[in-house]
Amino acid sequence: MSDQHSFETLAIHAGNTADPLTGAVVPPIYQVSTYKQDGVGGLRGGYEYSRSANPTRTALEENLAALEGGRRGLAFASGLAAEDCLLRTLLTPGDHVVIPNDAYGGTFRLFAKVASRWGVEFSVADTSDVAAVRDALTPLTKAIWVETPSNPLLGITDIAAVAQVARQAGARLVVDNTFASPYLQQPLALGADVVVHSTTKYMGGHSDVVGGALVVSDPELAEELAYHQNAMGAVAGPFDAWLVLRGIKTLAVRMDRHTENATKVADLLTRHPKVSQVLYPGLPEHPGHEVAAKQMKAFGGMVSFRVAGGEEAAVEVCNRAKLFTLGESLGGVESLLEHPGRMTHASAAGSPLEVPADLVRLSVGIENGEDLIADLTQALG
Repeated sequence: MSDQHSFETLAIHAGNTADPLTGAVVPPIYQVSTYKQDGVGGLRGGYEYSRSANPTRTALEENLAALEGGRRGLAFASGLAAEDCLLRTLLTPGDHVVIPNDAYGGTFRLFAKVASRWGVEFSVADTSDVAAVRDALTPLTKAIWVETPSNPLLGITDIAAVAQVARQAGARLVVDNTFASPYLQQPLALGADVVVHSTTKYMGGHSDVVGGALVVSDPELAEELAYHQNAMGAVAGPFDAWLVLRGIKTLAVRMDRHTENATKVADLLTRHPKVSQVLYPGLPEHPGHEVAAKQMKAFGGMVSFRVAGGEEAAVEVCNRAKLFTLGESLGGVESLLEHPGRMTHASAAGSPLEVPADLVRLSVGIENGEDLIADLTQALG
């Protein structure tokens, strides 16, 4: 499909070719492990074994590439599986990576507890500060890793500026685009080399699937990643790929509603006496507001805030919420809240990525906005 079509049209049609046998408008779930060959090496459509390729996964991968404006998309069993494949493709023992001082706890754990044992070194930098990123570089730096907006402090990194730093250093720029989704932000167009997604989140959108993705523009890197994807094998299964592909069709309308509700929630929190700080890039006082406005279509559905009463008060807010479900993950149609220090980011405790103990993170869903405000009001007390 032509990349000249609008995002909303691509989300519904890219990779979603009608089934040639029946005309079904939804790609079938090819729940199959192997494929009949017409003589030795006579593959039909290039399919031989579903770890290497599966038609349902192919449809999703084509869709992902179109939405991010990339040459190739690759779908994985989880976001961390995608990250692991990327690290082992880009890096060898002794290489160095700059990672953000605010990132998903699982990403930090992957670097600190897994990749480090393989001989990969990393430095932590405030990626919202371009000078700090530059200062963290070493002659062995092969990648700069960025989350924007970041998890869970909603920090904003200037992708284009850091891309320039990466190019000058001969390093790859990796951008985790999970919080924004490709509807709100397209890092490849801003100079990134690789986009990472946990498709579990906004792409799937319904809290019923676990998946991950990589999207790239460089054909040589695409081939290297595809080789490792097959060699390592942590691929998205056909039903999971189908669920993500289905979720993506409504991504644009969902993100509009997520953003609308998050804006209302952030406004409430800024006025509440029991909240000491609100972290949302849509607020004019947010330090990354101007950069976010420049590189994002809108500000998204994630909001974090600090509770004036400290850690125990923050935990009590989480426990008192009724409509906001207490749970990990994010990006589903239902609103979630969590205490990052004790939940998603517990693995970062004692590290430079440790999060404030009084922090509450919200994934604002698509319910009625006034209902969400009422629930937060009672939870805050």
